[in-house]
Amino acid sequence: MDDIDRRIAATPPFPGLRHFYEGRRFKQWTGDDSKALMKIYLPAIAGHVPDGMVQAIAVFLDFCYLVRRSTINHDTLCRIEDTLNRFYEHRKIFVATGVRQTISLPRQHSMKHYIHLIQEYGAPNGLCSSITESKHIKAVKEPWRRSSRFEALGQMLKTNSRLSKLTAARAYFKKRGMLHGTALSDTLHQMLPSELQEEMLRQEREVRNNSDDDEVAREDDEGGPVDIMKAATTVDMAKRAREWIHAVSRCIYSSPHAESGYPRTLDGLADHIMQPELKSLIRRFLFDQCNTDSTLTSDDVPLERCPKIHGSHRVLVFHSAVSTYYSPSEVSGLHGMRRERIRSCPSWRRKEARRDCAFAVRDLSQPGMPGMFVVRVLLFISFIFEEKTYPCALVEWFSLCGNERDPITGMWVVEPDLNDCGQREVSVLHLDAIVRNAHLIPVFGETFLPGDFHHSLSLSSFRAYYVNQYADHHIHEVLVVD
Repeated sequence: MDDIDRRIAATPPFPGLRHFYEGRRFKQWTGDDSKALMKIYLPAIAGHVPDGMVQAIAVFLDFCYLVRRSTINHDTLCRIEDTLNRFYEHRKIFVATGVRQTISLPRQHSMKHYIHLIQEYGAPNGLCSSITESKHIKAVKEPWRRSSRFEALGQMLKTNSRLSKLTAARAYFKKRGMLHGTALSDTLHQMLPSELQEEMLRQEREVRNNSDDDEVAREDDEGGPVDIMKAATTVDMAKRAREWIHAVSRCIYSSPHAESGYPRTLDGLADHIMQPELKSLIRRFLFDQCNTDSTLTSDDVPLERCPKIHGSHRVLVFHSAVSTYYSPSEVSGLHGMRRERIRSCPSWRRKEARRDCAFAVRDLSQPGMPGMFVVRVLLFISFIFEEKTYPCALVEWFSLCGNERDPITGMWVVEPDLNDCGQREVSVLHLDAIVRNAHLIPVFGETFLPGDFHHSLSLSSFRAYYVNQYADHHIHEVLVVD
């Protein structure tokens, strides 16, 4: 159990996912903690518990994620039924090994009713019994405390009605801009000439319209829902739009200002980050960008045929980029759009470095994991070549281990690409090719981690990694397509 705790603590960070720094060891345990733990639990127990138990938990998780999808068709229902039958078969191991005497649990009993109820009422899309439990506090407990405790029902209903009206009024006032500013600023505004009033109103509208950009620029913000139209985003994308497995996305730098503390020349930056081949990698990157219609790639030609770039060429460094993608669910914006931050910085929150992983487009014609690469971002850079700006990233590459998912955990496994010297393969990738964050968890096997192992070393210390399809519902829908 101690090693399972160390494995949980060694899981790399991911936007919106709780990090268990001490494994399961903390005093107060909530339902949200249990849900967060289940998203990273499979790799932690694989190799330490019987394979049948790992399979049972994996199938149970797949069932939970399938019934949570925003759109469920006949094929999805068939997969839900197959997953449920496999779960009933695999869970017998808990009785066979003596963990439980029976497996007749109330919440597991409800699983068999999902298919019929979905056919009758549609996709639940996150609706569950725990919603009534959480709303009970706002709708019952707090109104009860505000009442006189005598014939309280009518008072509670009136309280809820008034709170709903106040919420609606606030939303209406905010939409009209009535909550912007103070009484003093409004008085001063009325004293100005009409021409200045119109100019100030125009500036205030621009500030409100640019609020999304302000959210992007907050470096500590991990991301969240975005209330923008899907069609508008596809128009505003860089030149390679992707409508691919519900993943309309774009990736941009999170700040218009480059990071300080880095050399601004190519040779200086290469020395600073200890990547002597950086200039050669950029030259090969430019060959691919300038010859998109050619059947040859930069790997097929000698370096001399690639565009030349001087070591004194100006280059800028960024610590993060923001990916915006289409992911219709209750946790996304009104139009199904969601935004998250991809980080690559030498110090995260004044501690260790953080180098996030991401999905990159490989083949648009192939759905799921075979149509993608996984990369680890070492550096976000931008430079101008022949009057054109190239936003890109220096990345390590991960390739699939085989053509099928792991039969025990049901997760895809990737391994880092190595060059002839046995070091990880590094190249430059255009930001257009990046779809969104990816979450890799080491394949620990049956080995035990040292007691002082730190999670910041996880992405550089193992030979293989699970692609965590349970990090969020969008990743599960993208990866689990067969």
